[in-house]
Amino acid sequence: MESPRTRRGRRARPSRRRPLLYAALAVVAVGGVTAGGTAYVQARAHTGAAHVSSVPSSPAAAGAGEEASVTEPAVDRGALLGAAMAKVAVPSGAKVSAAVLAVDSGESAVYGGGAFDTASIVKVDILAALLLRAQDEGRRLTAAERAYAAKMIENSDNASTTLLWHTIGRAAGLDAANERFGLTETSGGDGELWGLTQTTAADQLVLLRQVFGSRSKLSAASRTYVQGLMKSVEADQRWGVSAAAEGNSWALKNGWLARSTTGLWDVNSIGRVTVDGNGYLVAVLSNGTTTQAKGISLVEAAARAAVSAFGTG
Repeated sequence: MESPRTRRGRRARPSRRRPLLYAALAVVAVGGVTAGGTAYVQARAHTGAAHVSSVPSSPAAAGAGEEASVTEPAVDRGALLGAAMAKVAVPSGAKVSAAVLAVDSGESAVYGGGAFDTASIVKVDILAALLLRAQDEGRRLTAAERAYAAKMIENSDNASTTLLWHTIGRAAGLDAANERFGLTETSGGDGELWGLTQTTAADQLVLLRQVFGSRSKLSAASRTYVQGLMKSVEADQRWGVSAAAEGNSWALKNGWLARSTTGLWDVNSIGRVTVDGNGYLVAVLSNGTTTQAKGISLVEAAARAAVSAFGTG
């Protein structure tokens, strides 16, 4: 369990939002070039939701004597995600945001916006920053660092997290690593308050791509290490995005935190799941539920809805 933490004054964070954030996240080819045109995913920068459209090619691209045809529009995953999330029962006063990426096609979409407290999902980010630092120094993690990392991810141990938080240079170190990873809307918590790091579902999807994707600042060995720990979380923490998975085909990290100022809960879950043989990266963030149990139910319902939007079409 995680101890409640009192929010202190949040550090001012200069905006590092790049115009191509969602393009980098969501723009991928979904069909390839045909005689009629190229289907592609285009990001809506103001919402982060993916919009799929089709661009017809020039008639000159068609063969002699043939009429140029136009491909049918690709599936609008953003619209499907919005429709699926609209069916999720969100408790009064609570808020939820979800982001999902289909590993094979590269299609992605985001529902909801705004910043959320990370609670313990930041522990994946802290470990990624630690591994990047070790790579820069041309070394492996020490035995002590590995022991702390295992406790931090598998058991969500806070004392181990604080030790590694200092090792990476606290918020400044996390922010520097995230700039290299491509996270533009995440800001480390003040002082010792790593659990109050601010993030978005879209940014957590970027982090998951660093952990599970081959185009990453992390080495293959580093990625395999983090993935292994996320597959081995202790039994009572195997909830969240795993609700959308088939059997044990998941790797995750959850976060849960009761805010001392309001008594309301932050409940989050990030990870990779497999459904019908297809892999998905999923991030669900929530706040404002009156109990942890209600937060878990909300996150699990949102995870199932988010993945269902990619099982259509």
